[in-house]
Amino acid sequence: MATLAFHGAAETVTGSKYLLEAGRSRVLIDCGLFQGLKELRLRNWERLPFPPSSVDAVVLTHAHIDHIGYLPRLARDGFRGPIYATPATEALAELLLLDSAHNQEEEAEYANRKGYSKHHPALPLYGAHDVKRAMSRFRTVHRDEWFEPADGIRVRYHDTGHLLGSSMVEAEVSEGVEPVRVVFSGDVGRYGAPLYYDPQPPPTCDYLVCESTYGNRDHPPLDVFEQLAEVVHNAIARGGVMLMASFAVGRAQQLIYLLQVLMDNGRIPEIPIILDSPMAAAGMEIYRYYASEHDLSEGLAVRSDFQFSLDRVEIITSVGGSKAVNKLKGPGVIISSSGMMTGGRILHHLRHRLPDPKNTIVLGGFMAAGTRGRALQEGARSIRIFGAEVPVRAAVVEVSQLSGHAGRSELLRWLEPLPAPRQVFLTHGELASATAFADELRQVRGWNTLVPKMGQVVPLNHSD
Repeated sequence: MATLAFHGAAETVTGSKYLLEAGRSRVLIDCGLFQGLKELRLRNWERLPFPPSSVDAVVLTHAHIDHIGYLPRLARDGFRGPIYATPATEALAELLLLDSAHNQEEEAEYANRKGYSKHHPALPLYGAHDVKRAMSRFRTVHRDEWFEPADGIRVRYHDTGHLLGSSMVEAEVSEGVEPVRVVFSGDVGRYGAPLYYDPQPPPTCDYLVCESTYGNRDHPPLDVFEQLAEVVHNAIARGGVMLMASFAVGRAQQLIYLLQVLMDNGRIPEIPIILDSPMAAAGMEIYRYYASEHDLSEGLAVRSDFQFSLDRVEIITSVGGSKAVNKLKGPGVIISSSGMMTGGRILHHLRHRLPDPKNTIVLGGFMAAGTRGRALQEGARSIRIFGAEVPVRAAVVEVSQLSGHAGRSELLRWLEPLPAPRQVFLTHGELASATAFADELRQVRGWNTLVPKMGQVVPLNHSD
């Protein structure tokens, strides 16, 4: 009998890992890093409940770290199979994983130098050499093409509109007369989102593993251009600088697109845009290479090859250049990563900009519990950066429409054409969100739903 085990993203929004077993075959769907609360981050150091060497293949939905960030450790600990991804996902994965390794090595070195870690010495979870080992296992597959990652398990990808290259996974497990069909949503994008096409509807399946990041709430019914324009005008009136916390891949490119469309249409004045993230700059080149995958319908006045993204942008790559950004008095926009403020250059800018009430800190999208982004979202008066408390005097505003995750109503819209699966598993959401969406599907559509617990193993029965 085929089984599915939940070793991540169960009653939490990070660390996606789903182990699909059929006969002697084992395929891991996503291999993410736990982020946010310390109790979650500590799970990254725990031994996996299965030997990495026993996994035949890994199939990735997209390149965000909470879906791929554990791959170097998996490869370091004995995994030797192929890692399947769309071409764009592979390109972004190398960029993100190398940055993840660099940040971990840098933070460990800084903690050792300053002596604020409880571990002596502080060590990174993995290094750049582990990333290279993992990247050597990658194999690319295009959407809508069936492939067989392991005996008896067939898979194909469908666009979910969440990130460049992002896809849901449709799997067929053949153990009896009729195959068992399982769909893994990955992260579902938004309808009408700038830069991304709408998510494709999920294919008919026996079992569905569905994300629930926003399962208990909707995004406000606001136009993202209007919302962002208002934030920009208010920030200019305040007299300081806008600091936008952004994921280096996805959010940064979308922000630049939005700002330039607003300038092209005369809805905001021409102001400096500074992209202070070597990874985001490299990501820009990947986005330009895969220009055909972008929906640029809001910015028809700009060139379709994504070259527009460099027209008004000053790209900072050096440490010295990043420090020089501190001299910017405003108006202006600094875009820096990471998006939830867990690491990266954004921390240095926060330390410099937060104490000044003239500045504006812009939050966009989901902020996991335990992150600095969530603390600012909830009105913290100070946040801890590099072992010291930094006062929050700058204005903190949210542009909720920047979220790349479907809201509750959008998830229901995405699921609307799907005939009832035998069972639906709600994952990749905090417990309250996952439970609320499970209840919604049960009450409104009569679906059999379950919020799995970490480590739970469920049988995948053949259709009656």
